Amino acid sequence: MERFVVARADEIAPGERKLVSVRGRDVVVFNVDGEYFALLDRCPHQGGSLCKGEQFGLVESDGPGLYRYDRNGQIIRCPWHGWEFDLRTGKSRVDPKRTWVKSYPSHVEHGAQVVDGPYVAETFEVKLDDDYVVIEA
Repeated sequence: MERFVVARADEIAPGERKLVSVRGRDVVVFNVDGEYFALLDRCPHQGGSLCKGEQFGLVESDGPGLYRYDRNGQIIRCPWHGWEFDLRTGKSRVDPKRTWVKSYPSHVEHGAQVVDGPYVAETFEVKLDDDYVVIEA
């Protein structure tokens, strides 16, 4: 599997998202409290842009009058028809066995390990000699 550097981590603030292109496909990258998720930016229903959708969590209940709000920001709703998808898996909230959006593994890596720039600095040995800075070229 190929790897693609799509953004610096600080370019996508917590609670925000960024639309990027990977192999000619639009992919939306979400930052949920420092955890990054990436989905194809196309709802499988009719192609709506998930990047423009509303992000929210889950309201779950164990019985009447009991509820809890969980997984804040980990669900995306298509802006066209309201289809909902789990950012972690891409699976539909309604029919997870048959409907999903392509998800991509994503994580943060230290810059020096990921991006080697095209520039190589010329270096010189530096010595201190009786309070004079000397370089050898």
